[in-house]
Amino acid sequence: MAKKVVATFGGSKGSGKNVVKCIRMVRSDRSGAYAFQEEIVPTEGVKDFFAKK
Repeated sequence: MAKKVVATFGGSKGSGKNVVKCIRMVRSDRSGAYAFQEEIVPTEGVKDFFAKK
């Protein structure tokens, strides 16, 4: 039987634990439609990301 290959992100242990992907829904002033704004921020900057408009 063949072994399964498992993909890992980052390469070293603990390298990706200090960032978070944040998604915020924003409304366009021009068309009025909603769009999603995605950003990868450090865990310390999550509150700042959601506080700004």
